[in-house]
Amino acid sequence: MSMLLSRRDLSFLLYEWLDVESLTKRERFSLHSRETFDAVLSTCERIATERFAPHAKKSDEEEPKLVDDVVVLPREVKPALAAFAEAGLVTAGMGAEVGGMQLPMAVEKAGFAYFLAANVGTASYPLLTIGAANLLLAYGSEEQIERYVTPMTTGHTFGTMCLSEEHAGSSVGDISTRAVPSPSGDRYRLFGSKMWISGGDHELSENIVHLVLAKVPGGPPGTKGISLFAVPKWIEGAGGARVRNDVSVVGLNHKMGYRGTVNALLAFGDGKHTIDGEAGAVGELVGELHGGMKAMFHMMNEARITVGLGAAALGSTAFLHSLAYARSRPQGRKLGERDATTPQVPIVAHADVKRMLLAQKAYAEGAIALGLYCANLVDEARTADTEEARDEAKRLLEILTPIAKSWPSQHCLEGTSLAIQVHGGYGYTRDYPVERMYRDNRLNPIHEGTHGIQAMDLLGRKVPMQGGRALFDLAARMRATIARALAVRDEGSQRLAGALEAMVARLGEVTAKVLGAGDPEKILANAAVYLEATGHVVLAWTWLELALVAGKNMGRAEDSDFYRGKLAACRYFFAYELPKVGPMLALVESLDTTTVTMKDAWF
Repeated sequence: MSMLLSRRDLSFLLYEWLDVESLTKRERFSLHSRETFDAVLSTCERIATERFAPHAKKSDEEEPKLVDDVVVLPREVKPALAAFAEAGLVTAGMGAEVGGMQLPMAVEKAGFAYFLAANVGTASYPLLTIGAANLLLAYGSEEQIERYVTPMTTGHTFGTMCLSEEHAGSSVGDISTRAVPSPSGDRYRLFGSKMWISGGDHELSENIVHLVLAKVPGGPPGTKGISLFAVPKWIEGAGGARVRNDVSVVGLNHKMGYRGTVNALLAFGDGKHTIDGEAGAVGELVGELHGGMKAMFHMMNEARITVGLGAAALGSTAFLHSLAYARSRPQGRKLGERDATTPQVPIVAHADVKRMLLAQKAYAEGAIALGLYCANLVDEARTADTEEARDEAKRLLEILTPIAKSWPSQHCLEGTSLAIQVHGGYGYTRDYPVERMYRDNRLNPIHEGTHGIQAMDLLGRKVPMQGGRALFDLAARMRATIARALAVRDEGSQRLAGALEAMVARLGEVTAKVLGAGDPEKILANAAVYLEATGHVVLAWTWLELALVAGKNMGRAEDSDFYRGKLAACRYFFAYELPKVGPMLALVESLDTTTVTMKDAWF
């Protein structure tokens, strides 16, 4: 059995729950079948296991170094990424017009989860490149797609996203990087610096295309004046010669996790590599002038779902490692056994260890299910038969994105912490991989927007949009699941359905009251708690969905343990996690202003 992900679980989610085989009836996916989907998953598992996982520890221990302006990485990284590209995985979800496989995104993300579980540091390079290519396909010109996306598809060019600056951080509207148009207007010269740039510089590819947010002088203030530019590391100079663009690495950041991913402070236009005797990094406008935020959100939202999936993948592999350890580690005896000469039992036999394993299972498998559900919504938004169905999928994706990013990042981190606990004292040593997995996972609550930013996005923007229509759509899907569960002639299913039904109703009541308060400070003061509560309701709904499928398929004797495990994890979530929602919603409903009225001096 793979120690990265459970292939049986992925098959359950893709085929028994999401029914991705039915997508092959649609034109975009008509050349595919379950056989092709399985072949892709097997390829991903093989490359992740053979090329990514073996150097995960080495990349963690041998961090990127800047030597004479060259970033040095472990030698195993480049061939691993070459194997990824040679298998066609960069374009797995892209259209045939760029040589893509046109896989459903649910299948593509399921396959990519193997790489996130195996070695998230190395997997970050294709993660960013795929996101950059998809942005350019959506907003770039035909010439830009040919110039930048085509070499990305073969792994010859990698991509980055350059948003943050040292003084601005998440307040993107305050960036100061400027883009000065050339007299002809077809190119710009960029000046400024960008911080926290993953994949910012390396020798892993022939070129790197930075997607940079900057302001053109004379534009409106704040985010409305931001434009997006493609700024390659290498450009074509006079006579077709390859020339280094005016982009330089000022220094490398050293994080507690994802240590195999280069993270850089980049300077644009510092004059270190002048072009035609002039300073300024040469870049091209992508999309409309002052339309940079809209374009960048295309990449950011895709990355948010993938970050959440990555947190779930790390939680899953940590769970599998701790489960294997618990099954092999003898310690103690069953309660009531007084004969000290009897053999010790594996720690998996102890109730508290089973509690920790169940928590990990509930968090990780539920989070992977949510990530693949969101990926499936992308497939629906692209290819559903009616405009109404496509629009509904888009609304659901909008409201679920902050949850799919933030909930796994919070709770699969906790699951990884429990994996360390299951290992006991060994878990805190580097002899076992779970401590590295914890450090890697700790970055995910910050990546692509902190928990607080996602919370404000959910309560301040996604829930109220279109008069709350997205939340109504989500509640309607939950109630449909509840109705199916109530129709099952099983007391347990009906009890779970009743518990979820009460929380869905309570969430609706509290949301209406809070949004009706009219005071933005009061509304958003406890947005993080609202996100936590909503995320728990969404995961309870997800687990009820999975339990209904498992219950229906229980007749398969050869898989009965698998399905019983799903039912047990669902019961765990409803018994241990869903009851936490009540107090959280009570706090949100109270419109408590403790955090608003707190003064700096009081700390």
